[in-house]
Amino acid sequence: MELVTDDWNAIGKGVKGTRKAPPGQRIFREINYQGRAFSKSCLMAGAKAEKFTAVRQSVRSPFSLNPSPFFSLSESHRPKHECGVFAVYGHKDAPLLNYYGLFALQHRGQESAGIAASNGEGETFRLHKGMGLVSQVFAQENLESLKGTRAIGHVRYSTTGSSTLLNSQPLVVDTARGQIAVAHNGNLVNAAALRAELEMRGSIFQTTVDSEIILHLLAQPDDTMGGPIGSFRKLEGAFSVVVMGEKEIIGVRDPSGLRPLSLGKLGDGWVLSSETCAFDLIGASFVRDIKPGEVVVINDQGVRSEFPFTEIREAFCIFEYVYFARPDSRLRGVTVSKARVNMGRELARLHPVEADVVIPVPDSGIYAALGFAEELGIPYDPAFVRNHYIGRTFIQPTQLIRDFNVRVKLNLIGDAVKGKRVVVVDDSVVRGTTAKARVVNLREAGAKEVHLRISCPPHKHACYYGIDFPDPQKLIANQYTHQEICDYLGADSIGYLDIDGMVRATGLKKNSFCLACFTGEYPITFDSAFDKLIMERRKGSAQLLPDQSAQPALFTPNA
Repeated sequence: MELVTDDWNAIGKGVKGTRKAPPGQRIFREINYQGRAFSKSCLMAGAKAEKFTAVRQSVRSPFSLNPSPFFSLSESHRPKHECGVFAVYGHKDAPLLNYYGLFALQHRGQESAGIAASNGEGETFRLHKGMGLVSQVFAQENLESLKGTRAIGHVRYSTTGSSTLLNSQPLVVDTARGQIAVAHNGNLVNAAALRAELEMRGSIFQTTVDSEIILHLLAQPDDTMGGPIGSFRKLEGAFSVVVMGEKEIIGVRDPSGLRPLSLGKLGDGWVLSSETCAFDLIGASFVRDIKPGEVVVINDQGVRSEFPFTEIREAFCIFEYVYFARPDSRLRGVTVSKARVNMGRELARLHPVEADVVIPVPDSGIYAALGFAEELGIPYDPAFVRNHYIGRTFIQPTQLIRDFNVRVKLNLIGDAVKGKRVVVVDDSVVRGTTAKARVVNLREAGAKEVHLRISCPPHKHACYYGIDFPDPQKLIANQYTHQEICDYLGADSIGYLDIDGMVRATGLKKNSFCLACFTGEYPITFDSAFDKLIMERRKGSAQLLPDQSAQPALFTPNA
C-alpha cells in the first residue's frame, strides 16, 4: 500500500520574523522552498514570529506545491460542498479513469483527494491520497504507480471529522476477510453511538471520520444482520458509499436516498459516480440511478442488486438542484441546469420587478438568472466576471483593499450596470456578508436600483446529513425579517423563491425531498449534540451507548 503524507512542520531555518504580534493576530510569511514560493500562515499568541520552514514529507512522491490553505476562497457565506465518490470495475485503466472522474467531481470537495486501486484477489491494494485539489495531489508518476483493473476515488469536504490527511479517503485496511477500501459521501447521524459500541468490543480507530465505522462493520460483520451487506443496516443518516474488496466493488445508497449515486457502463467495465457529469468526461454511458436503500455488487459475473434496508420515505436533498450539483449532471432524471432555469422562472412569477438588466452571481446563479430574464423579457448580462485562476489561497490584504475576498473572485463590469435598474440573481443568502459587499459594488459602479432575487427559500436550520451550514444562530434569515435583510444588504428589494416553487421547478413530488434546512422537518432523527467534530470529543462517549454502560476502567485502584 502506498500512502502520501502531507505534513507542514515549523522546523529548521526559514524566513525571519521580528515583528511583535498581538494575541490572535494572523501573520503571513512568504516562504521559499527550492526556488518555489508559496505562502504560509502562523496564528501568533503575542510572541515574536518563529523562524520556520515548511517541509513536505512524502513517500515515493516528488515535492509538489501544496500549501495548507490559510485563507479559503470557498466563500464562508455559502454552505460548503459535501464529498464525491467514484468507482471503476473491469477496466485496464481503472485508476486513470478514476483520476478523470474525480476531476469532474472536484466541485463536491476541495480539501483532499485520493484513489485506491487493485488488480484483483491476492494483489496488494495501492493507495495515493493527499491534501488539496486533484491536480495538486496526483502527479504522472503517482498515477503510473496505481495499476489495477478496479479502483475507487474520493474528493472531500469535511462534514464529520477535521480536515487532515489522516481523515482523507479512501480508507484502506487489511482484515481477515481480505483488503477493504471505502469512500463515503454523507453523514452518519448515529456515528458516535456506533463507534462507542465498536470500541467497547475492542475496535481501534485511526481517524475521526464516520466513514471508518463502515470499515469496522464490514471487517466484523454481525451474522445476525445478514453478513457484510446486512451490516449496512446499522447505519443511520446519509450515505452514498463505494467499497472495494478483493473480488468486487460495492455501491450503497441510504434508504432515504439523501445523496446521489449513479451506475454507468464503459465497454465491458462498470462505473459508479456521485454525479453523471463524470460519465460524460470518460465516455461512459449512464445506465441508471442507484435506488434508495439499494446495494449493488459488481464483480466478474456482472451486477446484482440487494435491498437489505427497511423501506422508508425517499428524501433526496433538494439543495443538490439549487447549488451543489454541476449543471450538466442529471439527478433523478432531471438535468440540473433545467431545474435551475425553472427556478428562475418561478422566482420571476413570484417576485416580478421592472428592471433594465438581469445579472447572475456565477456560477450557480447563472441558470436561475437566465430563467428569470426570459420569463420577464428583461435583457440578461453576465456582468460579474469570475476569476477562475486564483487558486485556493492568497495573502489576505487586511484593510488594504476593502472587500478584497469578494472582488478577487468576482469583478464587476461597471459599464453593464451604470445608470440601470439591476436585478441580481443568486442561489442563496446565508450570512449576508458577501451579498452586502456586492450591493455596495453595484452602487459604486453607478447602478440606479439594485434588486436581489434568490432562487431558494431562506435558510433557517442546520443540516445533519452532509452539508456544512453555518450555525443556525448565524444565518441571516434567523436574525432579521425580509425587510430588515433588505435594509441590511442595502438593496431596493429582495425576493426569495418559496418552497412550492422550488419543488415545482424540478417536476418531482414534494414528499420525495428533504427540505429540512428550510422547514426544520428532518426525515431522520439525530443526536442533538451532533456536529462535524463530534468524533474528536471523546470524553463521555460511552454515555451515547443505548444501555448507558459505563466506560470500563483499565486499572482498579486498591481499596
